[in-house]
Amino acid sequence: MAAQQSSSASTQGRNETPEERSDRNWSELLQELRVTQTGAQILTGFLLTLPFQQSFSRLDDAQLTIYLALVILAAATTVLVVSPVSAHRLLFQRRLKPELVRAGHRAALGGLACLALVVTGTVLLIFDVVLGRDGALIAAGAILLLIVLGWAVVPLLAGRRRLQD
Repeated sequence: MAAQQSSSASTQGRNETPEERSDRNWSELLQELRVTQTGAQILTGFLLTLPFQQSFSRLDDAQLTIYLALVILAAATTVLVVSPVSAHRLLFQRRLKPELVRAGHRAALGGLACLALVVTGTVLLIFDVVLGRDGALIAAGAILLLIVLGWAVVPLLAGRRRLQD
């Protein structure tokens, strides 16, 4: 029995109970959400101040559509990255930590996807106003590519290499 536990612990990298693992995963998720929330709040704040700028009235229909889509995406990002905290409050002390971790993980992934779109769309809008549509599409495409590489491709490749070691 001890050999099985030792083997299992070395395979998993940690010697922790399922409850301890859920607690650790929950803590790690909350740390990640703190970073995401800060970025989302800054972008949302920026977007919410734009209509009060004098030059906002000069946006064309496409720019206004992009802006409104960004406001919705920023709000969705906020909802998604805050929802694990709300769920925890509602389900506190009900011994549902593994379920909270799974739901929080999905919400965080959704929040990151929305944040990627908000960052890309914000670059698109700013470059469209400053340089025009062609420059905006190039800049937004470059940022989206960087996000996909940095947030998905590189981490997934690193995880794949770790499995092969």
